[in-house]
Amino acid sequence: MASRKPTTHGFKRTSALLQPSIRRASESRGFAQSRLLTHWPEVAGEEIAAISRPVDVTYGRQGMGATLTLLTTGAQAPMLEMQREKLRARVNAVYGYNAISRIRITQTAPVGFAEGQADFIHRPKTAAPRSPAPETAQPAATLVAPVHDDSLRAALESLARNVLTRSQH
Repeated sequence: MASRKPTTHGFKRTSALLQPSIRRASESRGFAQSRLLTHWPEVAGEEIAAISRPVDVTYGRQGMGATLTLLTTGAQAPMLEMQREKLRARVNAVYGYNAISRIRITQTAPVGFAEGQADFIHRPKTAAPRSPAPETAQPAATLVAPVHDDSLRAALESLARNVLTRSQH
């Protein structure tokens, strides 16, 4: 039987290299398992994750039961309050035992009011496409005319328009 040759050539996955750093950073913020931070939509569910974000986990003096602090907006706080026990059960399922005994809901971030204005749903930025200026469109098209591949020509034309536009300013 032939032995299998390694295909990684000594390289490691990025996640394997970053995991210790992520774990140290999350534990310093009180998160015993970084999965609570990195996989919040999976842990809490899409609806709850859309209106909240985990901020802190604090432990009592005797170490019995922790308090999970969630950040939400004022309008969503009552909705999150009604889901508190369901959420506590889901979070404890991640820990594997009854680690979280209480969930505290806050409407301000721990870093201050200006930084606390957070949008919980990450939407891709959409910008309206700008039409090229006529003084740059024609020279750019002339420069890339000899290129036969359509997609390459379009990419090079866009690059040429950007370069020509910036050189005019």
